[in-house]
Amino acid sequence: MNMNDSNETVKREFNVFVALLPLVLMIIAMAVTIIVLEQDPHIPLIFGTAVAAVVSLLNGYKWKDVENMMFRGIRLALPAVVIIMLVGLIIGSWIGGGIVATMIYYGLDLISPSLFLVTIIILCAIVSLSIGSSWSTMATVGVAGMGIGISMGMPPAMIAGAVISGSYFGDKMSPLSDTTNLASGLTNTELFVHIKHMFYTTIPGIIIALIVFFFLGRQFGGADASNPQEIATMMNALNEHFVISPWLLLVPLAMILCIVLLKMQAVPALIVGIVLGFLCHLFVQGGDLASAVSTMQSGYVIESNNEMINELFNNGGLEGMMYTVSMTIVAMTFAGILEYSGMLKAIMAQVIKVAKGTFGIVTSTILAAFTTNATCSEQYISIVVPSRMFLRTYIEKNLHSKNLSRSLKDGGTLTSVFIPWNTCGVYIYGVLSVAPWEYAPYAILNFTVPVIALILAATGVGIQKITDKEKEAFITQYYSEDIEEEKNPDPA
Repeated sequence: MNMNDSNETVKREFNVFVALLPLVLMIIAMAVTIIVLEQDPHIPLIFGTAVAAVVSLLNGYKWKDVENMMFRGIRLALPAVVIIMLVGLIIGSWIGGGIVATMIYYGLDLISPSLFLVTIIILCAIVSLSIGSSWSTMATVGVAGMGIGISMGMPPAMIAGAVISGSYFGDKMSPLSDTTNLASGLTNTELFVHIKHMFYTTIPGIIIALIVFFFLGRQFGGADASNPQEIATMMNALNEHFVISPWLLLVPLAMILCIVLLKMQAVPALIVGIVLGFLCHLFVQGGDLASAVSTMQSGYVIESNNEMINELFNNGGLEGMMYTVSMTIVAMTFAGILEYSGMLKAIMAQVIKVAKGTFGIVTSTILAAFTTNATCSEQYISIVVPSRMFLRTYIEKNLHSKNLSRSLKDGGTLTSVFIPWNTCGVYIYGVLSVAPWEYAPYAILNFTVPVIALILAATGVGIQKITDKEKEAFITQYYSEDIEEEKNPDPA
């Protein structure tokens, strides 16, 4: 049964308070589950899906309609799910092939006491770009940086701000980042188009951060209490467990060239990186075929006396991405019901009354992402829910979808660190032992980028428009069922 067979229910409009009910109850369940019970966000999302389904049924929908809504929501996330799984494979193969170890090794070799804060930003950015994870970067290089910086007499909050700024720059701009792939996939924006568009806000943000930390760090330039033993220990451990060679840096370079020169799309470019990493595991690191395959399936496994090495390199693999994949699917069943039942339309009708013009829409998107971070306590949801709320609005206002995908990352991923009860804020406090309210003034990239995004929206700089023909093609491709329902309303 197609949803078009029940047009009388599709066209029934929800009262905004009824439409908000599933969202509000899900937020309450999410807060209790994450803050009080310290559990994952999957079950609250399933609970929210169940509430949304019941509300839809009470509004006249049939169960088959509700199923179709959930399936349509999941289908929207399938391109992102494919790339997320490939990201797991490439992280595993790059770790197994010694590529990540080589990048970290040469990054550590660049650390200079007189420019420590600037260097730690750059190093964290390099590592996070290479593995697509701010969390793993902070738990390894970040922890090492905290120890080294504190030994130089630097305030922990200042060091943490530098670590966070660098880590989230890489997380935001890396094609291996799961949230970057989510933002592009859920807005139907090609991955590298999305990344390129983020240059407008993120590059100025990281430049500002580097300048500020350059001047902040100069006061510690004369410190002679630096402890190079921390760096030497980690570099020796890397040399012990991996073959370190500058030739391995050709692998990420080859993938970049495939994207820039050969104009490859994300999936084939990632496959190139996976194959090269797999070959490096076999022929450079000397691994056997079984271990190379196991690494891509289950992730790399290493047992060393260095806890940071274990934390960083026991990572990757297809199975390591199943948490993100499962949460994406669950979240999109919830978002699917909210969108295709008309609940989001009722909510958006109220939002659009306030959001006038490009500045209003971008501001509303960033605020919605930040609010979702604060209420749902999870950065993934701050991308998933607003993406479905705002996508059609952007298109109907002749704004390219990459404006939305960028705003989701600017307002969602980056601001998650400022919420003490958000999973990101809790994680950073546990890893770096610095509270969000302490490092917040120094997380310069994270609060600068949203401000830059608002300035660009107000001036029109870096805002990509689409033609009426492109708008019509986009709506026809992704909203064809909605159009059919609008063209053939129920006579009754």
